[in-house]
Amino acid sequence: MKKFDYSPSKYVPFRDKEVLERVRKIKREDITKHPNPDYKIKVVKDSDVDFIWAVDMFYRIKKALDEGKKIVIITPNPCPAYKQVAYLINKFHVDCKHVYTFNMDEYADENGNVAPETWPFGFMSAFKKYFYSQIDKALRPPEKHIQGPTNKNIRDYGKMIADMGNADICYSGPGWTGHLAFIEPDAPEFAANNIEEWKKMGPRIVTLSPFTLAQNSLHGSFGMSGDIAMVPPKAATIGPAEVIASKHRMQMHAITVQGTSASWQRLITRLVLHGPVTQLVPESICQILRTDVLVSETCAKNIEPDWDKGY
Repeated sequence: MKKFDYSPSKYVPFRDKEVLERVRKIKREDITKHPNPDYKIKVVKDSDVDFIWAVDMFYRIKKALDEGKKIVIITPNPCPAYKQVAYLINKFHVDCKHVYTFNMDEYADENGNVAPETWPFGFMSAFKKYFYSQIDKALRPPEKHIQGPTNKNIRDYGKMIADMGNADICYSGPGWTGHLAFIEPDAPEFAANNIEEWKKMGPRIVTLSPFTLAQNSLHGSFGMSGDIAMVPPKAATIGPAEVIASKHRMQMHAITVQGTSASWQRLITRLVLHGPVTQLVPESICQILRTDVLVSETCAKNIEPDWDKGY
């Protein structure tokens, strides 16, 4: 049979064919093996990922309170799972005056104007909806403790986190491009001569990858209808420097297409976990850092054709 060989599209940020072929072949039973003992990969049931994350966030908040310390959290895309954290806070009557949160990103328009909190599709709007407003008023942290990137603070956003002693925990998960927050591998605003230069980059307004537009068009907030025109073209985001400076990280790989066996995250998960540490796959930076990694059974599933589904 005549071989048909080709290179990945020029639009694909990471195009090393040898590496891609290697990570595609990583089996479910081997996905947790990693040479860095501080990079702890665990495969769990799909339904357990949000639960484990919520309990982890609650535990850190409660532990800091018991120790008389503040806690600084870099928070990811606000989702309904935040309600679980708020429920635990209310159930155990945990006073959250010591809690400080910094949303890792926010949408922006084509001119770099960051979405206001009043925009219902924005991340700060969702964070207030799913987390802050769900906490009993007597237990909520002061509203000034709840921060997100804006045009007013974007130049100082990294310093704001650093002045708090840096984040105690940074929660994240890879996008289709391997982005962490909106640190896109193909954003011109994150262009660097080498990875050491890239590691030092802080918050900024960036151009979103077309793949990110496609990914986010499948979010419930945008109708789950592939409406790529609905997703804003730019965003404000933290940089690699804030992730690296965090005292700990938790990474989650669990995105499926509405609970089916289809997941665009299956390949990028393997590339993030077992590919090279490179700015072309931003979330891969966690491989060399102290990180707990949760991978759902669906994302850990072997990559292989399913001819019953076909095209």
